[in-house]
Amino acid sequence: MSELEEMAGTPNDYEPRPGLTHREADWSGLRVLVAGLGISGFAAADALWERGAVVTVVDSATIGASAPVDERAQILGVLGVDVRLGPEHATGMPPEPVDLVVTSPGWRPTQPLLAQAQAHGIPVWGEVELAWRMRPRDGAAPWLTVTGTNGKTTTVNMLASILRAAGLRAISAGNVGTPLLEAVLHPQPYDVLAVELSSFQLHWQRSLSPVASACLNVAADHIDWHGSFEEYLRAKGRVFTNTHLACIYNVADPLTEQLVIDADVVQGCRAVGFTLGIPAPSMLGLVDDVLADRAFVEGRSHSAAELATIADVQGSAPSVAPHYLANALAAAALARAFGVGPLSVRDGLRSFRPDPHRIAEVATVAGVRYINDSKATNPHAAEAALASFDSVVWVAGGLLKGADVDALVEKMARRLRAVVLLGTDRAQIADALARHAPDVPVVDAGGPETVEVNVSGPRSADQVMDRVVAESARLAVPGDVVLLAPAAASMDMFNDYGDRGRAFEAAVRRHAESGLR
Repeated sequence: MSELEEMAGTPNDYEPRPGLTHREADWSGLRVLVAGLGISGFAAADALWERGAVVTVVDSATIGASAPVDERAQILGVLGVDVRLGPEHATGMPPEPVDLVVTSPGWRPTQPLLAQAQAHGIPVWGEVELAWRMRPRDGAAPWLTVTGTNGKTTTVNMLASILRAAGLRAISAGNVGTPLLEAVLHPQPYDVLAVELSSFQLHWQRSLSPVASACLNVAADHIDWHGSFEEYLRAKGRVFTNTHLACIYNVADPLTEQLVIDADVVQGCRAVGFTLGIPAPSMLGLVDDVLADRAFVEGRSHSAAELATIADVQGSAPSVAPHYLANALAAAALARAFGVGPLSVRDGLRSFRPDPHRIAEVATVAGVRYINDSKATNPHAAEAALASFDSVVWVAGGLLKGADVDALVEKMARRLRAVVLLGTDRAQIADALARHAPDVPVVDAGGPETVEVNVSGPRSADQVMDRVVAESARLAVPGDVVLLAPAAASMDMFNDYGDRGRAFEAAVRRHAESGLR
């Protein structure tokens, strides 16, 4: 590791100017370099320019390579922002002085521009840090924050649904839904924000002080970005820093509780667990088919409050996965910490509908259920999906991002009827299956060597997915589940996990229609 990379590990504590703690502060003349012209970079540049900062934006994209980047660059250029596109502008600090760097989440800490800024004592903020400092000086909406390797989006959206059921003007923001700066600067202020935070965003967080915070789970992911699991874990733990009322942890994941123990919180902040078992005092959990609260009730040593039933959470779905119930309990704990009553928790969970590509029922064909969980982009998420079913034809593969699948395969082997593999790292999964599940049939459906993304007409990726579904149908028997839970990212063959999920659903529909002809 180079000296610059070593210095990039932890954000420095330098301030670009005293007093930049709210939007009414003096931002004028502040020389800011915004790294990245994605959605968050554009929002940061616009907000800073509006407050009189001298803003320069750099992005490695070249002119004409990306229509959204070109459009953002044009808008900022009209405003007078200095926009510099091309890889030569994203490899180091510009020659002119800079007081502050605001980075987009995708930029790694070891990226030369960010590493040089750190080495020269220039503060580096992420979008979360900037958004926190762009809140109004008085009457700012409190934040309820959520992180975790998996389940963040579902939990945050459940939380927002509960908050709205309580009559609050609330929204999901951050790594999901509305960009944080847009939510913070909205002309009609929110009562409270339900904020999803990724490990990338948390890495640069310094000042955030939420009312309540939660870490749902921690498993190896994004090691290529953070450099090690220890750094990834450290970033996740930052969600609890400066929390006021309650740090929510997963009883089934001791790492999350340890992160609470190690956190520097506001005096008087409580640790509150959630569990799929019977809750002890200061926990939320399940009592028979009831979600019960023994944390935010009087006399919690001997009594509990009924929040909802499993049927309330399940809605119209044929079944409810255990990790989905865990997400509901975490959302309920955050809402209860904010003072929301039990009936609002129930009503919010009843009305909530999950986003696509998360344990989504596609169809039942010849007695076989087809389930799309394309959002399972790492082994931990795939494990949660596989654990929801007894006999599975598992569709897996893609970009593993440095993750190991041996433990997943060994733990889930008994549930596997067969496995159909696709994607760049499918051989790594096949090797794990050969070691830990040698009797499970495995089919290789192909990878990116035959795929073109964004081509007109039938895509080779769709043809691979047709092969995936055809092989899965051949291997399954009535009562089985064909489960797309890839344990890997999708960008080797698809635009994103949603594109992959839609391709799977379309292939299932074609398979069902072919059986009717």
